[in-house]
Amino acid sequence: MTKKNDSSFSDVVKEVVEQQQSQTSEIEKNKKILIQLQNEVRELEKQMGSVIAETKETEKHIYHQESEIEKTKSHYQSLEAQIKSLHAENVKLKFSIEVAQEEFEEYLTRNNAYDEKIRAYKESIAEVENKWPFMIELHQKEEQVKKLMKKKEELIHDLQNPDGNMIKQAQEEIMYLKDKIVTADASISTKINLLEEEKKVHEKLRKEIEVQNKRYDAI
Repeated sequence: MTKKNDSSFSDVVKEVVEQQQSQTSEIEKNKKILIQLQNEVRELEKQMGSVIAETKETEKHIYHQESEIEKTKSHYQSLEAQIKSLHAENVKLKFSIEVAQEEFEEYLTRNNAYDEKIRAYKESIAEVENKWPFMIELHQKEEQVKKLMKKKEELIHDLQNPDGNMIKQAQEEIMYLKDKIVTADASISTKINLLEEEKKVHEKLRKEIEVQNKRYDAI
């Protein structure tokens, strides 16, 4: 009986020892697993810190980019407003140029019409003057004076001839020519005075026509 009990106790002790060994082995195993897990946790914490730092840097970069985008957007809106303002100014300037061009063309048309009136008026005045009797007579007198002056020069040249009769005849002819020249000069002077009076009348008429034209242009 005692022997049997000893055997049972020994088995119990052996079983206890085996259990302790098994538990010790399990504990060691669990310790290794715990250490490995702790290492993995520390590594994950490091990675997490790196990720957080990278995330913060990324957030900072995103914030910077958003700020740049806002600045660019504001600059674009300012440029867009300037472009619209310039476009409106260009349209206004284009319209002003077109109006000025139309006014200038209208002015040229009026000016050309006025020049044409003045030219026609001068031509009509010249045509009328050339038909005046005293103008015709004046031209004839001028031609006559030219002929007489030429004759005078020829006679003066002949005076160098020593023949006394020729000199006397020449002197007589010279006196005759002088008288005719004086008469012609008096007639021409009278005609010129009449012509000046007529010119004054026509100048007055021309000024009146200009005043009428200016009134017409103003209307």
